[in-house]
Amino acid sequence: MHYRDKLITLQGNLEKMSKIMIAFSGGVDSTFLVKVAGVVLGKNVIAVTAKSATFPERELQEAVQFCRQEEISHLIIESEELDDPEFGKNPFNRCYLCKKQLFSKILSIAADYGMESVVEGSNVDDLSDYRPGRQALEELGIQSPLLQAGLTKEEIRLLSKEHGLTTWDKPSFACLSSRIPYGEEINEKKLQMIDFAEQFLLDLGFRQVRVRYHGDIARIEVLPQENNLIIRQDIAQKIYKKFTDIGFAYTALDLKGYRSGSMNEKINTNS
Repeated sequence: MHYRDKLITLQGNLEKMSKIMIAFSGGVDSTFLVKVAGVVLGKNVIAVTAKSATFPERELQEAVQFCRQEEISHLIIESEELDDPEFGKNPFNRCYLCKKQLFSKILSIAADYGMESVVEGSNVDDLSDYRPGRQALEELGIQSPLLQAGLTKEEIRLLSKEHGLTTWDKPSFACLSSRIPYGEEINEKKLQMIDFAEQFLLDLGFRQVRVRYHGDIARIEVLPQENNLIIRQDIAQKIYKKFTDIGFAYTALDLKGYRSGSMNEKINTNS
């Protein structure tokens, strides 16, 4: 099916939902979903963004700005995943625990506001990686309109560009907890170190970055085409000094480069 036909399917599905609350991170997918839902349903859309130590402030502010610009009702709630000792232990089903807690809260808020459905922005490509959070979404009856319409990430980027959204080429983002190896404790200090380190790389001009936390070691992933920049002596020294100030004893470059879900590679190897 052509991606524009999928858009028509998406619009029709949203229209049937009548009143919806959208989990909104400010990323490519959820921004596109909020935009289309706003056009289709107007004032019958509420976007909700969870504020958390696992979610950088820059992402929160972009979400706030977009909803203000589009005149979409927007709620900011506190996410309490770090209050859950099981989540802090960072098990393989960490995302399940987080999604179950967060979306249970959103469902309760949606009921208070008279919203008939709660939706989120997963797409077809999200099915290709290890994502235990999907189980929580299914258990709670959370709908994924982009996925249901058969839209891929690339198609969402194309449609976002056609709709004039600046997020059409926004780098992919994932929860900061995904930078910490499974089984190693998640805490606010580690998340803050990762956030500061990634923000520094972004400020230097790197487009798509991940800083994976391995104790004293920061493992940097950047796009392969940016390797030449990061190994320049002046840039490398700036990064090393900044990362040392942040708290890392050693800084390493991952030669394979950026890829989504690299912490899941060990799972896939062992399965």
